[in-house]
Amino acid sequence: MADTVTVEDLEFDRQHIWHPYTSITNCYEMYPVTGAEGVRLTLADGRQLIDGMASWWSAIHGYNHPELNEALQRQLGKMAHVMFGGITHPPAIRLARQLLDVTPALLQQVFFADSGSVSVEVAIKMAIQYWVATGKPAKKRLLTVKKGYHGDTFAPMSVCDPEGMHEVFSGMLLDNVFVEAPQCGFHDDWQEEHIAEFKVALDKHHQAIAAVILEPIVQNAGGMRFYSPAYLKRVRELCDDYQVLLILDEIATGFGRTGKLFACEYADISPDIMCVGKALTGGYMTLAATLCTQQVAHTISNQGVLMHGPTFMANPLACSVASASLELLQAGHWKAQVEQLSITMEACLAPCRELANVADVRVLGAIGVVELKQPVDMKTIQPLFVNEGVWVRPFGKLIYIMPPYVMEQEDCQLLCKAIYQVITKIKN
Repeated sequence: MADTVTVEDLEFDRQHIWHPYTSITNCYEMYPVTGAEGVRLTLADGRQLIDGMASWWSAIHGYNHPELNEALQRQLGKMAHVMFGGITHPPAIRLARQLLDVTPALLQQVFFADSGSVSVEVAIKMAIQYWVATGKPAKKRLLTVKKGYHGDTFAPMSVCDPEGMHEVFSGMLLDNVFVEAPQCGFHDDWQEEHIAEFKVALDKHHQAIAAVILEPIVQNAGGMRFYSPAYLKRVRELCDDYQVLLILDEIATGFGRTGKLFACEYADISPDIMCVGKALTGGYMTLAATLCTQQVAHTISNQGVLMHGPTFMANPLACSVASASLELLQAGHWKAQVEQLSITMEACLAPCRELANVADVRVLGAIGVVELKQPVDMKTIQPLFVNEGVWVRPFGKLIYIMPPYVMEQEDCQLLCKAIYQVITKIKN
């Protein structure tokens, strides 16, 4: 079949295919992509766009990477999938070894999941089952901060910002404990008062709290907020003091995005449970993992089994390409790539600070954020970016980029310049 998209195809798409975070009766214009190479997406009409989103932050090595392609093709010649119940296979064993090599040393058990949301579901189940196994079944709630995002399935929604995108489901979600989002910026001097509300909440509710769950250092889809590593370090200490598990959601921040391989390294801490996903396969296939300490795993297992088992758990194709992606990371080039992206974004997004409709500009690792004073109109702003030759997908007041690590300086400069041009246009 020819790899083309007709007007009829687009009309069928508009009428029948429900895209993420859209209305089926008031949908945005869709841009058909027929190819991708390096950091560029090729549209059906032949135009190419520099991709500033890395396919929702996952395609860290760029598109159509020869080593990742080869890993998939090699595995496809052996088997595409086999159930993981009662069966194991080399790709899963190899990937688990690699994950244990690069994640904090105390994490010793790996549970493979289908997606980031599912990995958070598993983490929450682990935390609750852990306390049931220790004879403390009352510890079933979670403590977290506002402005967080952990996924769109029901248990993760219950620890997302209660005033955020899932507000329509209020009253149906788990009854968890929230405190204000961290108010201390990444570079701010630490004051103990920054953790005061969090400490009060733990002191009041710790007998009912199974775990604290946080996105380390960067609150991503909840506002692209960067907070102090000292805050995270104190959270770890307080969890230990009050006998509460710590779950870190490294789905967006993991595998180098913040300038550290994992964002928790900024605070030099280790969680009891960690979720990873997105960049795990280099953006090729859906795969995530929930890692935990031996203490968590053995405590649960001594009393029974972990009640979760996805059909496509540890899919061999996904494990194989994830293994190849980790090999690329372990070669070490990502550090220099992310550092160069950070320097370029700092310099090239800086002029946005002078625009009247810009509230803030911030960069951390390979994350660049321009926060506006007013929310964007997606129907207006998306075509402006496409016309500038870039793919940027804003939300709310935020125009942000998370480029593939392999993006060259010139392309990053063009990406940042396009952001400046578009903000100027919407201001006028």
